[in-house]
Amino acid sequence: MKQIQYTCPYCNAGIGDIAALKEHVVSVHATAPLPVSPKVIKLTINQQVYELKVEPEWTLYQLIHDKIGLIGAKMFCDRGACGSCTVIMEGRPILSCMTLAIECDGKVIETAEGIGEKEHPIIEKYVEHHAMQCGYCTPGFVVTAKALLDKNPDPSENEIKEALAGNLCRCGTYPQHIIAVKETAKKMKTG
Repeated sequence: MKQIQYTCPYCNAGIGDIAALKEHVVSVHATAPLPVSPKVIKLTINQQVYELKVEPEWTLYQLIHDKIGLIGAKMFCDRGACGSCTVIMEGRPILSCMTLAIECDGKVIETAEGIGEKEHPIIEKYVEHHAMQCGYCTPGFVVTAKALLDKNPDPSENEIKEALAGNLCRCGTYPQHIIAVKETAKKMKTG
């Protein structure tokens, strides 16, 4: 009886020796992409630590939305062009649809839900100044605006426009975003 010493990384078939494994891979899996196994990562999202097994091709958006169940970040374009999937990672706004989850091991991430849970004044000012219409893009704008205010508590109108330039709104509420961010900055100064 031949002892199985090797396992095919594609189909998990047991193979007796390395030559047979090579023959099997070449004959059965020649056109398949290279197999990459899942990896366990540990990251902090909205002050909660998660340890999850992730596939190498998963985006951060997929991990946050599909696996963890946080639905604030939205999938609008899936090409890094709209800003609807923005989250804050290590203090910087990033596009979660363009970031691989496997690269986020050890990172600290904040989502729209985390900002809402902290009752950040940006939420109140967005509502007060009607900075949304359908609301689909709003979480991305809110996250981006919060990241700006974390770095610059008193931004000029041009700095606000520049910070929010990567976020698109189909409803065209752009002027209201600027007012909401300015008013949030004022409220944060006065407490």
